[in-house]
Parts: sequence; C-alpha cells; structure tokens
Amino acid sequence: MATEVVMPQMGESIAEGTIVRWIKKVGDAIDRDEPLFEISTDKVDAEIPSPGAGVLMEIKVKEGETVPVNSVVALIGGAGEKAAPAAAAAPAPPAEPVDAPGPGAVAAPPAAVASPGANTGDANDLESRLRTKSSPVVRNIAKEHGIDLRQVTGTGVSGRVTKKDILSYIESGAATAAAAPKAASTSAPAVPAAKPVFAPGEDVRIEAMGIMRKKIGEHMVSSIRTSPHVYSAYEVDFGRVDEIRRKRKAEYEAAGARLTYTAFIAKATVDTIRQFPFSNASIDGDNIVYKRDINLGIAVALDQGLIVPVIRNADEKNMLGLCRAIQDLSGRARSKQLKPEEVQAGTFTITNPGIFGAVFGLPIISQPQVAILGVGSVDKRVVVVDDMIAIRPMCHLTLGYDHRLIDGADAGRFL
Repeated sequence: MATEVVMPQMGESIAEGTIVRWIKKVGDAIDRDEPLFEISTDKVDAEIPSPGAGVLMEIKVKEGETVPVNSVVALIGGAGEKAAPAAAAAPAPPAEPVDAPGPGAVAAPPAAVASPGANTGDANDLESRLRTKSSPVVRNIAKEHGIDLRQVTGTGVSGRVTKKDILSYIESGAATAAAAPKAASTSAPAVPAAKPVFAPGEDVRIEAMGIMRKKIGEHMVSSIRTSPHVYSAYEVDFGRVDEIRRKRKAEYEAAGARLTYTAFIAKATVDTIRQFPFSNASIDGDNIVYKRDINLGIAVALDQGLIVPVIRNADEKNMLGLCRAIQDLSGRARSKQLKPEEVQAGTFTITNPGIFGAVFGLPIISQPQVAILGVGSVDKRVVVVDDMIAIRPMCHLTLGYDHRLIDGADAGRFL
C-alpha cells in the first residue's frame, strides 16, 4: 500500500504551505527521513523528510502551488510498484505573466476566482474554486465578516487569497463598503490608482517575487502600519570587548564555538532586558503583555531573503552557550534545516547590517515585538578619550522601538 506524504503542520498558527522545490523526481528511490521536498510558509523555509522508504510514485502538488496543511502532496510506494507518469512532477506555470503589462494596466482577476456578477456555475463548482484559492483559515475569516472571497484580490501564488490579504481587505474598510447599497459602489474610489512603475518602451526585465521575498514584504508593511517607529542610536567603544575577545578566542574555539561580537551583544542585551521588562513585551489592544521568557531572535541573511531563528530562554545561557546557539541556528538557517518552532515565539530581535559594512541601520520591528536592536560595523575610528586623541574600535547600536509603549527616555536607559 502506498504511503501518503502530507503537507506538514509547521507550527500552530500556520494553515498552509507552498512547495518550492521537489528534491526527488517520480520514479526515484528514497530512504526514510531523506529530504523529499522543500516548502515555504509564513514562518520558515524547510526541507521536508520522507515519511517512509520506497519509490516516489506520484507527485500530486506541483512546484509553486500552495495547499492547506495535511493535504496529500505525494505517494510513496514499494520498490516494485509502478510510478505515475513523470509529467505529474512538472513545475507549475509562473504565477505572473512574463510579458510586462502596459503602464496603468490593471491585472485581471484570476480565472479560478470569478469576479462579482460573473456566471459562476453551480455551488459545488464555486466551493471547489474557493478551496483552491484560499485556506480554511481564510475562508473562516471571510465567513465571520460576511465577505465574498471573489471580491478580494489575492497576492499568493496563482492569485491565492492569503490571510494577510483578507485582513488587509477588512482593515481597509472594503468589507463594509461591499455591504453598502449597490449605488454606493459607483462613487469614486478612495485610493488613487497606482502610478505605473515603468514607461512605454522602457527597457525592463520583470521577474516574479519569490515566496520568501513576498512574505518579508507583507510582514514589513504590516509592522510599519502597526507600530509608530522611533529610533535612538548610541556610539559604543568596543575596545574592552575586543580585548576580551582576543584573549579568549582560542579557548572558545577549543570548545567548538566562535567568540563573535554578536555573542557579546546578545549577552549584554538579555541582561539588559531583565532590567527593562518593557523591551520584552507586546501590545494587545489596550493591554501590555509582558513576556517572562526572553526568546532572542538573531536575523540571518540568506541569498533569497532574511530569516530570524530564535534562541529560547536566552537569558539562561552563558557566553559559551550563546556562542554555540548563534553558530548552530545561523548555520542551519543557511542550509534550510531549521525546525518550525525555531523561528517562532521571539520576544526581541537583533539584526546586524554591520557585517555588510553598514555604519548603522534603522531596522523594522518584528511584530508583535516592540523593539529591535540594529548593529553597525565595528571600525577603528579616531575618538577623544579622557581629553586625549585615541584610535578605538567603535560601533553604532540603534534601538528601533514602538512609541506606543516605549519613550525616548526609556530607550536611552536601555541603550
């Protein structure tokens, strides 16, 4: 009997996943726990291992398609069983057309989601299309708010309506407007049409955004809309840190860990968070939720975007423990070996644009957190120390914070 391979539940809040790449082809032999396919979700990109050994008989979900968790995506049979035609594994067509639309053109609604007033066929056919173009979570939200999903523009793969799409639709007031008398729909739109991003005849190359790039964009736009961002920056003398690092570097390497500036900053940060609980909190309506666990996110740059693995209970680790955790998580982030829970439940984030030469950065808060620390490059600079000119390794640390909760004086004390 064939073994069903399902889209895994990658965390409690995740209802769907997108298959980015099939590592194995139909007809390939595969061992249990051998990487089978790669997925992308709202939280993490990961390689999914095979649930059993045998032969990949059939691929039911093509590359680029998004399906709800627990959906059957493939079948694995015994060594002697016959595989389905290999054509089933062909990647899905691009989610966006290759040819550039003319300036000012408005994209037509996806064919599978009928526009209002169109002949939609019978109820079963409509329900089938809605299931294809949305997840159970999205459909439940739409039902609660009385929203016709055919009126929501989907930004997901092949026009799929994501949770972000439906929430943005509700926040924009479009749901209320849709329920108003039909005559009201003839009024001028509240939001002006987007300005064309290129002119007729302009030499351009158009490339569809990757899934991770889309997710980052959605989260950053949401954060800017949610939190009034304010920044405070301090210039820090890393002379003492540099001295300790040089003295203890070999000792840490012998223990299998790299003693980096990031580890020093992480240790100082978790010690400081203990003193200032407002930095380790979230806002829930009119309430402030103070987190007792200090779960430190460390941003890791990837070729296709950015991911933030989380060190759980970071305040319980010493310097060696933090060094090992940072090294382990960043290495597995780059090799797509992170587990879902390792990118969830962060309460404070550190990001380091300085490793690419930036003097300082103004990072965007990772919701629902209320603060983020940006680390600039550590460079030798001429400074005045005790009324004398000296050369010291200097670094700018920038705290970005949610002004709904944190004021400049609080940020200054924290830094």
